[in-house]
Amino acid sequence: MRFSIPLALLAVLCAGTVRADALDDVIQREMQRRGVPGLALVVVKDGRIVREAGYGLANVEHGVPVTPDTMFQSASVGKTFTAALVLLLEKDGKLKLDDPVSRYLDNTPPAWAGITLRHLLTHTSGLGDPYTKIDLRKDYTDEQLIALEATMPLLFAPGERFAYSNAGYHLLGFICNRVGGKFFGEQLKERIFAPLGMKADVISEADIVPGRAAGYERIDGKLQNQRWVAPSLNRTADGTIHLSARDLARWDMALEGDTVLDARMKQASWTPPQLRDGSKGPYGYGWYLGTQAGHRTVLHGGAWQGFKSVMTRYPDDRLTVIVLANSAAARQGKIADLVAAHYLPALAPVRPPAIADRDPASTARARTAVGQLLAGQVPAGLSADEGSRFTQRWVTQIANEFRDFGALRSVELLARGSEAGGKQARYRFLFENETLLVALHQGSDGLIERLGISLE
Repeated sequence: MRFSIPLALLAVLCAGTVRADALDDVIQREMQRRGVPGLALVVVKDGRIVREAGYGLANVEHGVPVTPDTMFQSASVGKTFTAALVLLLEKDGKLKLDDPVSRYLDNTPPAWAGITLRHLLTHTSGLGDPYTKIDLRKDYTDEQLIALEATMPLLFAPGERFAYSNAGYHLLGFICNRVGGKFFGEQLKERIFAPLGMKADVISEADIVPGRAAGYERIDGKLQNQRWVAPSLNRTADGTIHLSARDLARWDMALEGDTVLDARMKQASWTPPQLRDGSKGPYGYGWYLGTQAGHRTVLHGGAWQGFKSVMTRYPDDRLTVIVLANSAAARQGKIADLVAAHYLPALAPVRPPAIADRDPASTARARTAVGQLLAGQVPAGLSADEGSRFTQRWVTQIANEFRDFGALRSVELLARGSEAGGKQARYRFLFENETLLVALHQGSDGLIERLGISLE
């Protein structure tokens, strides 16, 4: 059964909200559908807050309601601050973005010789995901974490392509510690958080944090407290900050001016990097760069330890939507999109229609791969690169998150094409309780070179 919170508690709003409206109803329905205990929302338009609300509970055990000042874990939204600190240290003359990592860290492996700080910032270093190897229960020193990540083979040559890597931001944090002369979290407080009036700080289990939310997971339909991780893994620079939705609103408004980052820094942060083949990467310095319905977006989302977050900026429209939730099951991106469309109807997502399927064998291959994932099995027939992504540990996490989907009702083909002798296709998998989008790329050798999954 799905976990549900009594409607009277789920609908708790912050004191500033006079009465619920249609958007509040949509948000509350989505929270109830996904079993999300609590959520904070802030919308900034034309440089001022036009909506701020808290929904549901920050702490289920104590019945504490969420407000816009509730302190959530940032997850990877915190990378926006790490990148900003790197740029400030560059301005101070303490580092250069095109310097090799080895100039600032000791005992780096020969394979890292071509990796620069710029590669780390833009996730073009070739470093993989360290959490496939990290023991979440172990307290690592900086040196131990670097040594562990040094054992991971590069996925590609630096600058060749994009691959999101938390390891890269771990290394940036260690570099900031060294060149800045103190822990990167202290530097963030001094240079960004305090000047902007933010209450944000790097996570500490020992500190008293007023308004701290509890994080939750849903296992077999039952709400549970977030799983414990070693304290050192909540003090790395890949997104381990306690902050509120109002804190992120202050950050957004600071980015409208030159309070922290000057025009040159912001332009560099929001410019797609050029890859070796001349194409552009999707990620600048701490931000994903793209478009939505023709409107430019600068955004970051995150998921960590029972929390979900997203900060989506539409800079040309001067609109920003901030969503923080204390549930691993939250669809923070979907909620942010619904909120954005409320203020700019042109942003409303358009659901692509199904097309005729003239290659049922490929569709059967996709069905089999998704079925294996949901059963907690590594899909058969993956290429070597894709096999390195789909570790058993990650597959188990996927299966746990998707276990409440219910029965598969149908599969719709959305697009199909070919490239370099291989096949590409996108599908919509309609389950009883959820809809999954699947992208499958097969190489000329028949192996699956890319298996992408996301919730619609």
